[in-house]
Amino acid sequence: ANLHRDYRIFEDFAFYMMKEACEKRATNILDIPGKKFAFDSTTIPLCLATFPWAKFRKRKGGVKAHVLYDIEAQAPMRSIPYEPNAYYIFDRAYDSFKELYKIHLTDSFYVIRAKTNLKYKMVKWKRRMPKNVLTDAEVKLTGYLSEKKYPESFRLIRYYDEEDGREFVFLTNAKHLSALDVANLY
Repeated sequence: ANLHRDYRIFEDFAFYMMKEACEKRATNILDIPGKKFAFDSTTIPLCLATFPWAKFRKRKGGVKAHVLYDIEAQAPMRSIPYEPNAYYIFDRAYDSFKELYKIHLTDSFYVIRAKTNLKYKMVKWKRRMPKNVLTDAEVKLTGYLSEKKYPESFRLIRYYDEEDGREFVFLTNAKHLSALDVANLY
């Protein structure tokens, strides 16, 4: 009987039930208004001999899968929308300044760990910072391509996590949040 039924009715119903469940279990994290999403991507390796279209590197094949997770509802998202006043938290491996600029232009916010080879110049910085915040500065990208993809300034926050005994460097366009709130969001 299922061979003769349109699968979309079940798909639509499943996503309707997920939406209802998400709304019922939603919580407010950190008392920061707006939705909060964790964005992750992973590379799935593929054999180039079987999948020649999946060229990932010179001799490596693969596809990249992206997942957006609603942190407060604790559920994956059906699609990846950029909503105004929402927060998108990325891992360090994500470095698409073009996509980050899209988020910025939709009046949304991002928090991402910076790569160690980031090229930037400081525009201005704060002198007095709370405990464990080592730097809170406004920066602009200086790399030719990255500056074209993200032409505006954003914040760079260096934070020392005593619990793990390590330092993190975050990039964000959320200039209205404290540096500690940015670290806590991540």
